[in-house]
Amino acid sequence: MLRSYLKIAWRNLLKNKTFSLINIFGLAVGLACFILIALYVVDELSYERFYPDAARTYRVHSDIRFGGTNLDLAVCSDPFGATLKKDYPEVEQFVRFYANDGRKFIKRGTETIIENRVAHVDSTYFDMFPRPILAGNPKTALNEPNTVAISESAAQKYFKTNDALGKTLEVGINEKTQYKVTAVFADMPTNSHFQFDFLFSMDNVTDYTFGNYLSHNFQTYVRLREGADPRALEAKFPDLINRYILPQAAQFMEIKSMADFEKSGNKLGYSLMPVTDIHLHSDRMAELGVNGNIQYVYVFGIVALFLLTIACINFMNLSTARSANRAKEVGIRKVMGTERSTLMGQFMAESTLTSGLAFVFALLLAAIALPYFNELAAKEFKLATFFQSRYLPFLLSLPLIVGVLAGYYPAFFLSSFRPIEVLKSKLNAGSSKSNFRNALVTVQFSISLLLIIATVIVYRQLNYIQSKNLGFNKDQVLIINATSGLQDNKEAFKNEVKQMTGVKAACYAGYLPVSNSSRSDNTFSKEATMGTETGFNMQVWNVDYDYIPTLGMELAKGRNFSRNYGGDSTGIIINETAASMLGYPDPIGKKLYSTPDPTGEETIAYTIVGVVKNFHYESMRENVGPLAMRLGFNRWETAFRVNMSEALNLIAQIESKWKQMAPGMPFRYQFLDEAFDEMYRAEQRIGKVALCFAFLTILIACLGLFGLVTYMTEQRTKEIGIRKVLGASVAGITTLLAKDFLRLVLLAILIASPLAWYVMKQWLANFAFRINIEWWMFVGAGVLAVLIAFLTIGWQSMRAALANPIKSLRSE
Repeated sequence: MLRSYLKIAWRNLLKNKTFSLINIFGLAVGLACFILIALYVVDELSYERFYPDAARTYRVHSDIRFGGTNLDLAVCSDPFGATLKKDYPEVEQFVRFYANDGRKFIKRGTETIIENRVAHVDSTYFDMFPRPILAGNPKTALNEPNTVAISESAAQKYFKTNDALGKTLEVGINEKTQYKVTAVFADMPTNSHFQFDFLFSMDNVTDYTFGNYLSHNFQTYVRLREGADPRALEAKFPDLINRYILPQAAQFMEIKSMADFEKSGNKLGYSLMPVTDIHLHSDRMAELGVNGNIQYVYVFGIVALFLLTIACINFMNLSTARSANRAKEVGIRKVMGTERSTLMGQFMAESTLTSGLAFVFALLLAAIALPYFNELAAKEFKLATFFQSRYLPFLLSLPLIVGVLAGYYPAFFLSSFRPIEVLKSKLNAGSSKSNFRNALVTVQFSISLLLIIATVIVYRQLNYIQSKNLGFNKDQVLIINATSGLQDNKEAFKNEVKQMTGVKAACYAGYLPVSNSSRSDNTFSKEATMGTETGFNMQVWNVDYDYIPTLGMELAKGRNFSRNYGGDSTGIIINETAASMLGYPDPIGKKLYSTPDPTGEETIAYTIVGVVKNFHYESMRENVGPLAMRLGFNRWETAFRVNMSEALNLIAQIESKWKQMAPGMPFRYQFLDEAFDEMYRAEQRIGKVALCFAFLTILIACLGLFGLVTYMTEQRTKEIGIRKVLGASVAGITTLLAKDFLRLVLLAILIASPLAWYVMKQWLANFAFRINIEWWMFVGAGVLAVLIAFLTIGWQSMRAALANPIKSLRSE
C-alpha cells in the first residue's frame, strides 16, 4: 500500500513540475532556516546543563541601592560562600572566582603572551564543575599556592604536549611568580559561561584584603544538598546580613539596623540564580563574560516558526487551489469504493514525499549557509553538528512532522469531495474566493510585514546610537593595550609617541567609556561621618591630567586637573548626574568623604574641582549613573588622539617604538569607535537577522503568491479571453486578477502594524535612550509590501491579459 502511495505521489510531482518546484523550493528554504535556527536555540538553552549537579548549583547575586545608585552585581563578598557553608546545612559546597586581574602576562621562551582567559579559583572548583582531567589529580590540584590548572589547548601552546604535569609557567612582569602545573583539563565547552584556559590558586590573590563583607568582588557559586529549597535559603539571608554585614558597616557609618538603612530608600539583598539560567537571564555588573539574551532566543525561535509556517502555508494554498484538477480523480475513486481514510493516506504520502525531497535540499542549503549563519549568530557550528546525538532524532523526524502538518488540511479537504458534485462538474474548489486560502495568504504577508517593520526600527535605533552625542568623541582615538607591560618605560613611551606626526593628544586610559573596560565603584558621603541618608555609591575612575581633553569630554563647571595645583591629589571631578544627586546649587569647592579602610579608621576628604558633562560610559540600555574622576595613573591602556589620514603609518611607527622599549611583549591596539561598536554587537546581530529573514519570508510568500496567481489565471483563461473579445483593456484585466490579492496584502498591513508596534515597543524598552516609533515606518513597510506583491501578481496577470484570446477560446 505504501509503495503504491509513493509511486502515485511521485507521478503527480512529475506531472505538475512548476507547482512541485515551488512547493519543494519554498519548503526547502523554510526547513533550512528552521534547522539552522534550531541548532542555535538548542545550543543557547544547553549552557551548563552537562554538569552532573547543575540542577542544584546556584550563583550568589548582590542587589545594592545606596544613595539613589543601584548596583546589580554578579559578585558578592569573599567570605560569603564560606559563611553559607558553615552556618547553613543546606549548602553542600562552594567555589569562588576572582577575575579582577582580567589578564596575565605569561612567558613562553623569550616571548611574553597576554592571556585573557584566566581566573583565580578555590581548590573546590573541580568538585563543583568537573571537567575531564588529562593529567593530575583534580582533588588536590589547587590546594597550594603557586599552582595552576591549565586547559589542553594551553598545554599544547606552552609545552607542545598534554603531559605538562610538574612543569612551570612564569607569570607577571615586575613581580614574577613561578606557577607549577598541577592539572591539565579538557578544553571548556563553548556552551558554558566559564571560558578559562588558566585556573590559578586562590592563595595567590595577595593584593586583596580578605574578610571584608562590604567589598563585592568574587563570583561565588554554591551547591545545595539534595532536596534543599533555594527560596528557603534566600529567606535566611537577612539573618546573615544582620549577623555579619551590619557590624562591619557600623564601623564606618552611622547605622543601627537594616530597617533604618531601608527606611532611607536603601537596599542590600542577596539572591540565588540557577547556574543553567546565567547565560540567558543574567546581565549584571561583573559577569565572567558576555552572556546571551533570552529575548534573542525567542526572536530566533519565532522567526524560525514564521518561516516554516509560511512555507507550509504555501503548500496548503497550492494544494487546495489545484484541488479542481484532482476532483475527478477523487470522485471516481470514491465511486469505485475507496475509503476516505485511504484517500487521506494517499494525499498525506504526497505531502510527506514533497517534505522529504525538500528536506534533502534543505540540508544542502543549510550546509552552504552554515559559515554565514555562524558569523550572524556568533557561533562555531560545524557540518558534523547536524549529526550529533542531541540533534539527529529531531532532524530525522522533521520531514515527517512537516509533511503531516502541511499535508493534513489539503488531505482532509481533497478527500471530502462528494462524488456526485464532482462528476457533474458542480465543484468550484479552485476558486479564488476560498476564505481559508485567503486567510493563509493574509497570515503570510502579516508575518513578512512584521519582520520588515522590525528591521526598519532596529536599524533606526542602531543609527540613533551611532549618531547620538555621547558626551565624548569616540572617533580618531587609538588605544594601545596592555601598556603596563612597558614597565618603567610607560611614561617615556607615551611622551615619545605624543611627539610623532599625526598625534594630537595622549593620556593613560585604564578606564574607558565602553563596556568592556575596567570599572570601580566606591562609597562616598556628603558628611565626614557617613550615615544612611548622606552616603551614596558611584563609579570612581583614576585618570591623568590629559584624560578629559584627549577623549573630547567637556566641563560644565569648574576646571580640569592641573599640574599647577598641588592639592589636586585630593581633588575630584564629578559628572552632572552626581552633581544633581548631591543637590548643591554649585558643587565646586564642596567636600566628599570616602572611607577606603573597612575598619573606618581612615577617611579621605576630596574637594570637588569640576563637573564634567554627562557622557555614556555604559550601553545606552542604561541611564548615565553618577561618576567621579580622581587624579591617578592607571597605565593598563594608553589612548592617543590621532589624525586618521596618517593612521597606518603612525601605527607602524608606534609598533616600532614599542618593540624597542618592550622587546618580547605583544603589541596590541584597537580604535575606541570599534570598542564602542562591540557594545551593540547583539543589536547589530538582531538587525541582520531581521533583515535576512524578512527577505526570506517575502521570498517564500511571493513564491506562493506567484503559484496561486499562475493557477488562477489558468482557471480563468476562458473568462479572460471572452473579456478581451468584448473589449476589456490589458490594464482592466490585470486589475481584475490582482485586486483580490492586493486586498489581502492591505488587510495584512492592518493586522501586522499594531503587532509590530507592540513587539518593537517592548524591545525598545530595553534602552534608556531610544527612538520614537513613527507612522512613516509602517507606511513605508506597507508600500514596500504592496509593491512587491503587485510585481509578483502583475507580471503573471499582464502575461495572461496579453495572451491571444483566440487560442484560449479555441481550446474551449
